[in-house]
Amino acid sequence: MIQVQDLTKRFGALTAVDAVSFEVHEGESVALWGANGAGKTTILRCLLGLYHFEGFIAIGGYDIRTHGRQARRLLGFVPQELSFHANMSVTDTLIFYARLKKASVIPDTLLDRLALRPHLEKRVGELSGGLKQRLALALALVGDPPLLLLDEPTANLDVRARDDFMHLLHELKAAGKTLVYTSHRLEEVATLADRVLLLESGRLVADAPPHRLAAEIGHELLLRVYVAPHHIEQAIQVLHAKGFTASMNSHGIKIFVPALQKATVLETLLHANIDVRDFSLEWAFHNEQHD
Repeated sequence: MIQVQDLTKRFGALTAVDAVSFEVHEGESVALWGANGAGKTTILRCLLGLYHFEGFIAIGGYDIRTHGRQARRLLGFVPQELSFHANMSVTDTLIFYARLKKASVIPDTLLDRLALRPHLEKRVGELSGGLKQRLALALALVGDPPLLLLDEPTANLDVRARDDFMHLLHELKAAGKTLVYTSHRLEEVATLADRVLLLESGRLVADAPPHRLAAEIGHELLLRVYVAPHHIEQAIQVLHAKGFTASMNSHGIKIFVPALQKATVLETLLHANIDVRDFSLEWAFHNEQHD
C-alpha cells in the first residue's frame, strides 16, 4: 500500500527526516512513534504530498510526485489540528467535502456508527471535541479510501471520547482499512498497531511489533498520572515512600518506571485514596529529563 525509500526532508539547515525507508502493507496498522520533533508529522505531510522531499514515495503503486492525484484518491486524512467552518452545519460540511473529492457522501450506516446522525443539522462550532473528531473521521472516509492517515487523532479528547474513537479505529482496521497514525499514548500503540516505526531525530531507529519494541529500546516508561491539584503533593509523597521517583508537571505527576511496575504505581495511589482521573504511558526517550 505504501512504499517509502530514502525519504529526506530538510527545512534550511534542519534535517527533519533523514533517509527513512519503510513499507506498509494493505490492511496493516502502523504507528509512527517518537518524541516531539522526531519527524512523525513531517512524514505524514510528505505522504500527503504537502511537502517537497528527497527520496521516493508511492501509494497504491502510484508515485506521488508524478501521479499525486491518483495516490491521494486512495487516502483519507485526520489532522491533529482540526479546521472546520464553524458556522456550517454538519450536513453541509459533509456535502462540501464530498464535492471536493468528487465522491458520494458517506452512507447512513456509517453516520450511525459514528453517532453523527442526531447532530447533522447542528453547526460544527456547536459540537463537542469528541463529535468534531468523529466528523473529521467521517470526512476522511468520504470516497471510502482504503488508507487512513491520522496525526495524533485522540490528543485533544477526554477519556471517554478517546476510548470511543479508538474503538472506531479498531473497527475500521477489522474492516480491512490500512492505518498509519502518530500517537504519544502507549496504550494506543500497543493495542492498535501491528508495527511501530520508532523515530529519533528524524531517523528510523526501530521497526517492530509493539511487544518486541520495548526489548529493542529499553523497558523504562514515562507514566503521566492526572490527579486533582490538591492531591498532587500527597501522591508524590506516597510514591517516594514506595521508592518511585515522581515529580509534578502541569497536569499532575510524572514517574519514570520499569514497564512491569506501571500497575504498582496506580495501585499505590488508589490504596492511598488518591483519585486518578486519567493516565498515559509513553516510552521514555533519551531526551526526557529525569527530575
